[in-house]
Amino acid sequence: MIDTAWARANLPDRRIDWHESLESTMVEAGRLAAHGCPSGTIVGAEEQTAGQGRFGRTWHSEPGSGLYVSIVLRNQFPPETMPVVTLALGLAVREAIQSTAGIACDLRWPNDVLAGSRKCAGILTTLEGPAIIAGIGINANHTEFPPELRDLATSLRMEGGQIYSRERLLVALAESIGSFCRLLELEGREPILRMFSAASSFVSGRRVQVESGETNLRGTTAGLNQAGFLILRDDNGRENVILAGGVRPCS
Repeated sequence: MIDTAWARANLPDRRIDWHESLESTMVEAGRLAAHGCPSGTIVGAEEQTAGQGRFGRTWHSEPGSGLYVSIVLRNQFPPETMPVVTLALGLAVREAIQSTAGIACDLRWPNDVLAGSRKCAGILTTLEGPAIIAGIGINANHTEFPPELRDLATSLRMEGGQIYSRERLLVALAESIGSFCRLLELEGREPILRMFSAASSFVSGRRVQVESGETNLRGTTAGLNQAGFLILRDDNGRENVILAGGVRPCS
């Protein structure tokens, strides 16, 4: 069980609700947000039985191995910055992993954090009234994954060869999210777009395919537009603005 007393002592202004097991930390965080919990409230669990991923997928939540949290954000973001919130969260996760585990991560637009070429963390955002629920799963100390995920997923332990403190990761994550969200709130989209582009090998000059529903596009990435969406230049030179979808490298 995570040492919540240590985490609370190092995040004295935060409400931290920790559970042995939840269907989804996002559902619980949404419930608390609807009842007016303060900004920065953290909901975490040792395991999720129905962890949420993008496009209705589930997040593999091995008991006691990962960091499975949802954070309630009530920052006063201008409406035009909303698509960039996920990018800011990706930068925060990347920074927290670097400072805690010393592992340099890549960012795959819009919400995947990669160690090497495999996913070690994911981000999902939803709205609950005026609040944003930031759901974050980090594969911290997993030693293996189900067969269907072995080529796609990794953990900090598998990459770094040691067990990492989930408490320290939690504190670093909360502080980094606070920092990047304040930056977005005060200075707008430009700094986040610039930093995300610099931190991601997928934003520009990468040959990828994008799967969104029944649509499958191939091309070369050509940066982010001012709203934070990915620009994909197809083989005919036509530029497509990708609003959502799974981005994967291809030949």
